[in-house]
Amino acid sequence: MTDQTRIVTSTEISGIPMARRGKVRDVYDLNDELLIVATDRVSAFDVVLPNGIPHKGTVLTQISRFWFERMNVCPNHLISTDVADFPEYLQEYADMLAGRAMLVRRADRVDIECVVRGYLIGSGWKDYQATGAVCGIDLPADMLLAGRLEEPIFTPASKADDGHDENISFDTMVDMVGADTAERLRELSLQIYIEARAFAEERNIIIADTKFEFGFIDGELSLIDEILTPDSSRFWPADQYESGVSPPSYDKQFVRDWLSDLGWDKNPPGPELPQAVVEATAAKYLEAYEQLTGAPLLGT
Repeated sequence: MTDQTRIVTSTEISGIPMARRGKVRDVYDLNDELLIVATDRVSAFDVVLPNGIPHKGTVLTQISRFWFERMNVCPNHLISTDVADFPEYLQEYADMLAGRAMLVRRADRVDIECVVRGYLIGSGWKDYQATGAVCGIDLPADMLLAGRLEEPIFTPASKADDGHDENISFDTMVDMVGADTAERLRELSLQIYIEARAFAEERNIIIADTKFEFGFIDGELSLIDEILTPDSSRFWPADQYESGVSPPSYDKQFVRDWLSDLGWDKNPPGPELPQAVVEATAAKYLEAYEQLTGAPLLGT
């Protein structure tokens, strides 16, 4: 893997159409396959900020690869993250793609965010404070902020027209995708989360919650997108966890905290991050990778 100290916030591959540009990832259409390139872009409060975080895209790709390769609960879309396995016409972009790109099978995406919560935090905590439940699932009356749930819960969400996730009930999900698919999505999501949480806890990381995406590949329900990364999940250091307070996390917490202290109105354009915040955030992403895999990120 080549050195990844160069910050990549934008990609362009001549002659290849871009299927989608998200807040972080650029997705290229290779006909039966897709190329997902995780950039170093960082967003907060749904706004992409001007400067990126070094190594961030590589960490996201390599953590996804790590989980895809060890999870055997169901098929997934990953073909390779090794540029040498990519089509010949992509080889001239090897330096840009190395470590941060996934070649994947195209899937018929199920338009549901499969959210699993093992701890009461974020929007789940707000819902619980207001209703005593999360997405209609009743919880004990004495729960604390960041409290561990006796059993993880499945709380699906759908994409709204403005691109924001909207929590939905399981019955609504059944109406959208059918009972058999809904049941299978819930079963798979909970099984993957429970296995991953146990693995991570052995490495001093709590996976508080996460979200999965699935699609059909050759008629089989398969894991797609990214999986169990600091962008799609809340990772907490287990040795700093206590219920009743919001634990520190292995993600862009430094970015959010700095923006909150700045008093930014959360409308674009976002402010440029100071170098200290960039470096602290990059260190957290690298720490998450190293804690999970037991090895340093190549190229760092």
